[in-house]
Amino acid sequence: MNQSNNRDQSDRKQTGQEQTEEDLNEILRVRREKLENLKESGKDPYEITKFRPTHYSEDILAHFDQLEDQKVTLAGRMMSKRIMGKASFAHILDSRGKIQMYVQINALGKEAYEDFKAYDIGDIVGVTGSVFRTRRGEITVRAQELTLLSKSLQPLPEKWHGLKDPDLRYRQRYVDMIVNPEVRHTFVTRSRILQEIRKYLDSRGYLEVETPVLHNSAGGAAARPFVTHHNALNIDMYMRIATELHLKRLVVGGFDKVYEIGRIFRNEGMDIKHNPEFTTIELYEAYADYHDMMSLTESMISTVAEKVLGSDALTYQGEEVNLTPPWDRITMIDAVRKYAGVDMPAIMSDGEARKAAEEIGVSTEGKTTWGEVLYAIFEEKVEEQLRKPTFVMDYPIEISPLAKKKKEDPRLTYRFEIFIGGREIGNAFSELNDPIDQRERFMEQARQRAAGNEEAERMDEDFVNALEIGMPPTGGLGIGIDRLVMLLTDSYSIRDVILFPTMKPLEK
Repeated sequence: MNQSNNRDQSDRKQTGQEQTEEDLNEILRVRREKLENLKESGKDPYEITKFRPTHYSEDILAHFDQLEDQKVTLAGRMMSKRIMGKASFAHILDSRGKIQMYVQINALGKEAYEDFKAYDIGDIVGVTGSVFRTRRGEITVRAQELTLLSKSLQPLPEKWHGLKDPDLRYRQRYVDMIVNPEVRHTFVTRSRILQEIRKYLDSRGYLEVETPVLHNSAGGAAARPFVTHHNALNIDMYMRIATELHLKRLVVGGFDKVYEIGRIFRNEGMDIKHNPEFTTIELYEAYADYHDMMSLTESMISTVAEKVLGSDALTYQGEEVNLTPPWDRITMIDAVRKYAGVDMPAIMSDGEARKAAEEIGVSTEGKTTWGEVLYAIFEEKVEEQLRKPTFVMDYPIEISPLAKKKKEDPRLTYRFEIFIGGREIGNAFSELNDPIDQRERFMEQARQRAAGNEEAERMDEDFVNALEIGMPPTGGLGIGIDRLVMLLTDSYSIRDVILFPTMKPLEK
């Protein structure tokens, strides 16, 4: 019996060893030669414009009892092929999964069977046939018709994780999704997370809106923007670093509950938690405060987890995480006292604060005020300790230029951040709606920019004007969608949850 392995004849050299450039060139040559032969024989696969599957693989696997002996048509990428004389087996991968097909010369005819034998791993095929179960118990489609829908001219990697270049998965996500089904599952889950967030907010009377991506002034966050140029107006413009200021304008205009899920752009470094282009959701509710935002946050995230994962208890990177409300709540001052051993309320001067930080090994370079030092200690000594879902409340005013100051202690603001597994995934305020205070804070940010802080907020005169028209007391919340997806899909890096992460171009 002439039995081959489950690979192309031209790909055999890859088995069990590194594929050389010479091997690859031979594979590419053979595949292009096959394509030319197809074209010359009038069977150019690229000329086919339409093919209509009746089922997906998961339909057949899930409903075998109803579909046994029934005729089905499906399409997908051929992932394996085992030639055994006049009968062969292959697996095809569609968008819902993988299924086996059984190909017989008697059912197809000699010419069609010979065509099939020349198919390559990676080719996209359409198959029509009847559903049955093999003697080994595998649900299979017995092919009666086969159509080559697209010719693959590049070989798929046999052992993806054995590739030398770890960045190749991100650079060629289309290949990553073909050979790693779990990657496709991650992005299906991401889509479902977004759907459930929208359902949750829509059912509570929030209105989804869209605001500009190009801004005349980049504001709403402490970040460096990407700068572009508008030729017709002959002005520089900025890719947005947040959606905050435009959404608040809508609250001024009378939309009491609004949200936007959108792309944000920040000219910053890249690591496992940061990508220059990422997705956030920001929402604003008139007549609410940051306590309302805490209740909404823990309810929304636990509900989304229940809907998407079936439970709000999950495992992230080997660590158990329970999202059931209520989550822990702690002020930044109490967190610094608990985890760093520094009692900031007992420290009255800026100099004493810097000294206390230096004594526990926290650098205060560039930190001049009590509040800046408080935040520096928190970042370095506390964040990593916050493993359970936790709201850290009452941030220093210096780093919260858009949050309302606390009446009891004007050094602090009504602001919280959300931490899970030692990572920050969201940020919220009782929003500053005092236009005089807001203008003064923008002016202080301008002084910081003049002193060299490129991430300081810019003055936005129109936003101040909107506040002068009058904005009601408002609660606002922003969540990093990518970081939330990382949590709910147990993904280590932000690149694992962004379909096409930013990559440094390969050197030519």
